[in-house]
Amino acid sequence: MASLDDAVATQIANIEANSGRTIAQWTAAITAAGLTKHGEMIAWLKAEHGFTHGNANLVATLARQGDAPPSDDELLAAQYAGAKAALRPIHDAILDAATALGDDVEVAVKKTGVSLRRRKQFALVEAPSAKRVVLGLNAADVAPTDRLEAATGMCNRRVLLTDVEQVDSQVRSWLRAAYESA
Repeated sequence: MASLDDAVATQIANIEANSGRTIAQWTAAITAAGLTKHGEMIAWLKAEHGFTHGNANLVATLARQGDAPPSDDELLAAQYAGAKAALRPIHDAILDAATALGDDVEVAVKKTGVSLRRRKQFALVEAPSAKRVVLGLNAADVAPTDRLEAATGMCNRRVLLTDVEQVDSQVRSWLRAAYESA
């Protein structure tokens, strides 16, 4: 399976080939147009240059990031900075459990969370506050319990974790079930 980074690289190459401009040139054009908000950039690229929404969104995202997008390590450091620092061992234990499930687990670090994918996303790890890590699971076949809550969206189950010891065999089994269904 191609990685998310490979897919983005392919999309960028296609945008550049089809438009005849590099991402740097599109970024310069956006700056010259005085656009600073993501939605404005998307609307302008679509209306003025015929971009599809997905391509406009990617160009706008890259334009807002500048030349050097943050590394995974920088993104994780920001997610678990300050009062959230004590939650990082919980995150690390979840990632250790997930990557042990198979060589096909893809870890995609984003600004506010970490997506775990196989053929499709099967889990999402987030620290929405300094009090807990939320492990969202795409595991509709696993019945909710007092500990494993029903949720809405792609992650139809979630478990709230406040201590690394809570990443136990039960959480690992739910993670495996989500992995196997992906």
